[in-house]
Amino acid sequence: MLTTGRGQAQGFSGAVASPHHLTSLAAMAVLTRGGNAVDAAIAANAVQGTVAPETCGVGGDLFALVWMPDDTEPFALNASGWTGSKASAEGLRTSGHTEIPHDHPASVSIPGAVAGWFALADRFGSMSVATLLDDAIDHASGGFPASDEFTRAVTAKREALSASQAGRELLGGKTEVRVGDKVVRRALAGTLERIAADGRIGFYEGPVARDIAAATGGLVSIEDLTGYEPEWVQPIAKEVLGSVGWTIGPNTQGYLTLATMRILEMVNDGFDPDDATSHHHLIEAYRSVAQERDDTVTDARFAPMSGVELLADDRLAAIAAGIGDRARRYPPPSPKPGGTAYLCVVDRTGMAVSLIQSNFHGLGSLIGAGESGFLLHNRGAGATLTAGHPNELAPGKRPLHTLSPTMWSSDGELRMVLGTRGGHQQPQLLAQVAAHLSAGDEPWVAQSRPRWTTETMAPGTDSTLSLESAFDAAIVSELRSRGHEIELFEGETGGWGPISMIQLDDSGLRTAAADPRVDTSSALAS
Repeated sequence: MLTTGRGQAQGFSGAVASPHHLTSLAAMAVLTRGGNAVDAAIAANAVQGTVAPETCGVGGDLFALVWMPDDTEPFALNASGWTGSKASAEGLRTSGHTEIPHDHPASVSIPGAVAGWFALADRFGSMSVATLLDDAIDHASGGFPASDEFTRAVTAKREALSASQAGRELLGGKTEVRVGDKVVRRALAGTLERIAADGRIGFYEGPVARDIAAATGGLVSIEDLTGYEPEWVQPIAKEVLGSVGWTIGPNTQGYLTLATMRILEMVNDGFDPDDATSHHHLIEAYRSVAQERDDTVTDARFAPMSGVELLADDRLAAIAAGIGDRARRYPPPSPKPGGTAYLCVVDRTGMAVSLIQSNFHGLGSLIGAGESGFLLHNRGAGATLTAGHPNELAPGKRPLHTLSPTMWSSDGELRMVLGTRGGHQQPQLLAQVAAHLSAGDEPWVAQSRPRWTTETMAPGTDSTLSLESAFDAAIVSELRSRGHEIELFEGETGGWGPISMIQLDDSGLRTAAADPRVDTSSALAS
């Protein structure tokens, strides 16, 4: 077994890539014991939410793609929760709000992750969820060392965290948590033990459900929690650059990755990492569809277009026709920061999982679930208060989700599992790495290439970009000449990842690649 936190690992049996070395170790331990990729992903997700609550946790949502070795397309699970039965956009508007505050109980929708674990295990798992929670329980009760990202996240929010039991456990009675400090989460361990003993009802009924309902002031009721079920949905797909990309349609923004790649293919004759025109075309391909996202992505029942319609070639060709030599001006999107964890697993049989799980905004709403030891996400803030909008906050409705897991196949065979955290930036980050891979990069090279992001389009300019400083100076100069306003960031930017990926070749070799931007990022293979 090769283990690396800043590179790649290769093997012909199991492989895993994740944002944290303890997460990867948990997944590999399950594979070593004979578990399959789904078993490993559940165990890994539980550990990730325990040791890195700044990324995800049981108080958040989950999406997953599952590839079975004898199939030619993945299964897709939407384990995102809908807003509570007492949620009211009009009530917030009457109170003077123009958007949903990230720390307001109305930002808390039903946490879907735990139900997602059981949906995955019931359909594809070979081990009990109770067994798969052992590592997470051990880390929560016995303690784990604080990482750099953990310490920065909890120290920055120490005042708000001190108001809840979950937050106080993260702080450990300190005003400043330091890297390497031992963190013990006994209350969370108790919740995980309850889930292990009682199954999903250990979370959606009983004391934990009562804690969630009380923490939201009843906006999410016990009845809402008891009645929640994740959904198996049809994945959406697009053939681009010789491969088929797979993701999950609205209420996620995942279509943006595939749409960006198809538009790039329409306007660019083969992506070249050393060519400024290629980068310009990729940037404009993303911007051309990202500018429409807030009007197209919501609960599938209310979305103006389906995922298939969003990826229709004639629609994308019309968008591509507007891309020229200079950056265009688009309306500014609203920045959507993200606290998210993406992990992927491939087992020895070829079963693969692309799983993403999130608190949404860093540590989430910072609202603790009573004595249950975890913080609730604020994914409900992905909805809008604009009256009549397809994504308007309403009871029993899934809000816009930034989570964008992907899988890539060719000739009916799985070739890659790819995903990242990064809030609304996820599709632009994934499109860049996918473009580099299409140009022939090895996975670790694609991970190491400098990246760009765009948050807003400033007034009076066509495009505002942030670039890592490793970009070639000639490319930066050329992009500026094409109307892109550019800010350079020294070094690698941790928030622009970590991307996790596993690539498979014709021989069956699995290559798992970690992202060098985050020091806990890890790839393992055997």
